[in-house]
This record gives sequence, structure tokens and C-alpha cells, in this order.
Amino acid sequence: MVAENGDGGRRGWRGLTLDLGPLRRHRQFQLLVISWGVSFFGSMITYVAVPFEVFHLTHSSLDVGLVGLVELVCLLSTAFLGGALADAVDRRKLVLGTEALMAIGAACLALDASLIHPRVWPFFVIAGLEAGIDAIQRPALTALIPRLVDPSEMTAAAAIHSFESTIGQIAGPAVAGLIIATAGLPVAFLVDLGTFALSLVALAAMVAVPPPPDAAGPSIRRVLEGFAYARSRPELIGTYTVDLLAMFFGMPMALFPALASRYGGAGVLGLLYAAPSVGACLATATSGWTRRAHRHGRAILAAAASWGAAIVIFGLAHPLWLAVAGLIVAGGADMISGIFRTTLWNQTIPDSLRGRLASVELVSYSAGPLLGNAESGAAASLIGVGPAIVAGGALCVVSIAVCAAVFPSLRSYDDR
Repeated sequence: MVAENGDGGRRGWRGLTLDLGPLRRHRQFQLLVISWGVSFFGSMITYVAVPFEVFHLTHSSLDVGLVGLVELVCLLSTAFLGGALADAVDRRKLVLGTEALMAIGAACLALDASLIHPRVWPFFVIAGLEAGIDAIQRPALTALIPRLVDPSEMTAAAAIHSFESTIGQIAGPAVAGLIIATAGLPVAFLVDLGTFALSLVALAAMVAVPPPPDAAGPSIRRVLEGFAYARSRPELIGTYTVDLLAMFFGMPMALFPALASRYGGAGVLGLLYAAPSVGACLATATSGWTRRAHRHGRAILAAAASWGAAIVIFGLAHPLWLAVAGLIVAGGADMISGIFRTTLWNQTIPDSLRGRLASVELVSYSAGPLLGNAESGAAASLIGVGPAIVAGGALCVVSIAVCAAVFPSLRSYDDR
């Protein structure tokens, strides 16, 4: 009897842990995971280094938020082109080419940071250009996954992709804070450049992933076809809206440099950026249960509201440990929402439209944080850092409740 209980306990734990089956079974998926994971780790170093330098040079949280606004404008200008290209060309080659361009951007940031008197404007320009290039790359990257794994493995593949994202979001900011504090900003950008080189090697080892035989070239009509399909699926519109509003109201990362200066400097800045990813890592490491969950819409809504509530706790916290704890809970909630959103998208969108719909998804989950950074920076300049964070988290919870009422098809969505 004891042995049976032990076996049952082990089976129960295996049911909770991350399903690595797609990695064991699909070599091409392995290479994609390696490429994106290494590249993303380096990008997260730059993600911390750019706002740190802008705040260091200007002493303005508003300017840090405006970097996000520039990135958003550039992202919107290329996102839908990226989606159309992803459905019309070899997706691997598209990712490979854009990765090389972003490596050049990292080299330019390292060059500017190494000047005796660094200038602020190159950080705005290069950050914007890289956001535009990333918007071309990301739909192809997202659309690659359904081509590399079986349909029944979509949830597990989404969790694996999310898990490596969280590892990068934890390690990248932590390493960024350490490098900036000890070796200096130029070294941080050079490390990012090195990760791009490793990523390109893994991408070059992958086989071609050509578009469907009947795929037409990118055009405005093809982009509009993607919009028309999205409009025909109100549960999809609901997922985009939920994520956009949650991040717009509840994304206070533009305020992290100001908070870090209050708590102790660059080392604390890395901790603040990494904390949400610790929560996300815990969520994905125990994501085995998501395979048995079928009411994806309710899970998305509940997780997004939990994100907002945790941001309120973060804004009210005075000791550093409680602020970090609030960010950890927020990150876990956001990751659960992300796993179910990705699964819903990948299971229900046809491959012929996957790239174009991925561009719509990109706008929804990228525009929210970038607009949220600008919003939080502006709010902080008016009412202060703490009140801006608390108000944003509360508005996030309210907006999710409104979405639950406005999108009944999302609330009732069941993958069965």
C-alpha cells in the first residue's frame, strides 16, 4: 500500500511538472528553442541596459517611458508586414535575416555607450529600429512552432517556449545589473552581441520551413484577410483586448529605475526586472496541470485580473522584499494567462493565416507594455511613483471585469 501511494504521488508530481516531450521528439524544435533562448537572454540584458542609461543621462522617468513609445511606433509600422511575410516566405530564413540585423543594432549601442560622453538620441533611434525589426521577426518565429510539433503538443510547446522566456527574463536582468555595476554599460551590449552570434549558428543548422505551396506574396489584401479572420473570432479579439488592457494599466517597468535608486541602485534594478520572471518560471515549471484545463477563456481572465491585484500590492509595498513578492505573484499570473492565450491561438488558427494572426498577437502583447511604460511614466510625473503603480493595478482589475462582460464567447470558451 505504501508503494502504491508513493507511485501515485510520483505520478501526481509528474502531472504538474513541465512536459518536455516536444523537445525530445523534434530536433528542429530543439534548435529553435536553443536559438531563441540564447538570443532572448542577451536581449533582456539590453532591455535593462537601455532604460538604465537613459535614466542615468536624463534623470527622467518620463524619458524612459518615451523610449517605449518610440518602440511602439516602430513596432506598429512593421508588425503587419512581418505577419504577411511569415505566410509568404521561408520562416526560418526570415528569422535568420532579422536576427543578423538586430546584432548590428547591439554593436551600435555598445559603440555609443563606450563614448566619453554618450548621447541619448542613439538609444531612442536604435531601440526603435530594433523594435521594428523584431516586429518583422516575431510573427515568423511564432508561426514556426506549429510547423515543428504535433497538434496535440501545442500546450506543451507553448509552456516550453514560455519557460525559456522566463529563464531569460530572470537571468538577463540579473546579469545586466551585475555587468553594469562591475564592468560597465558597453560590456552589457557586447554580451548581447555575442548571444546573437550563437543564435545565428543554431538557426543556420535548421532545415528550411517553406510557406504553403499556394501562398501568395505579401500585400495589403493579405494583411486585411488576417484582420477579417480575427474579427470573425470574438474569442480571439477578447484575448487581444485582455492582454492589451492588462499591460496598459498594470505595466510599471518604466518606473523601475526610479524605484531602484530609492532602494539601492543598479543591483536592485536587475532584481526588480527579474522578479516577475521568477513568478513566471514557477508557473511554467508547474504547468503540467494546464494540459487538463479546458476552459481557457476563464483562465485567461482570472490570471489577468490577478496580475492587476499583485501590481497593487507592489505599489503599496514599502520594504523591498514585499515589493519583490508582489512582482513575483504578478509574473506568475501573467505567465498562466500567456500559456492559455498561446494555446488557444495555436490550436484554432489555420497555418495559412498563422503568420498574419501572429502579427496581430504581437501588437496586442507588445503595444500594451510599451504604452503602459509611457502611461506609468506620465502618471508618475503627475501623482508620484507609488500612487501611479497602485492606480494602474486597480484599473487593470476593473478593465478585466469589463472584458469578461463584453466578450461572453471568451468567458465561455472551452477547447473541447
